[in-house]
Amino acid sequence: MRGMDDKPRSSPLVPDAVAAEIARHDWESVECGCGRSALHLEDTLWAAAEGHPAAFRALEGHAFTGKQLAPPAPAVAGVLMAVWEAGPPRRATREALLWTVLALLGAQDDGSSHEAGLYGQSSAFVRRGLPGIRAEAAAAPGTVSAAYAEGIVDILGLRE
Repeated sequence: MRGMDDKPRSSPLVPDAVAAEIARHDWESVECGCGRSALHLEDTLWAAAEGHPAAFRALEGHAFTGKQLAPPAPAVAGVLMAVWEAGPPRRATREALLWTVLALLGAQDDGSSHEAGLYGQSSAFVRRGLPGIRAEAAAAPGTVSAAYAEGIVDILGLRE
């Protein structure tokens, strides 16, 4: 988290497009799944963008709780897909990212009527990254990453 006088956060491990996706969301104005402001998710998302697998799983209870989506879900999905599109090199990072996307897509919408709802907004971000997700499934059949990727494609009903 940063204050008004601080320089924008940066990391040599985080591509500019991912940093821009994190920065474009008003995290402070969104209620987190834990009941606080979602501002604290910035640190978790930066850690995820740097490739720390545990940071992805730490989003449970914040972007989604159990099988219910929480208000930060669409913004988190946007960041996750920016990380995916940047091509995380480590297998453990890709697996954790795909697990988180699958968990988001497996959760229920909040039932709100604004815009597309949390699920519709979140899945729209994921659909953008489907070519890469399909490629992951095809590249290493039988792996954990491939199973998660296939699950994502199946949930979205977008088999070719």
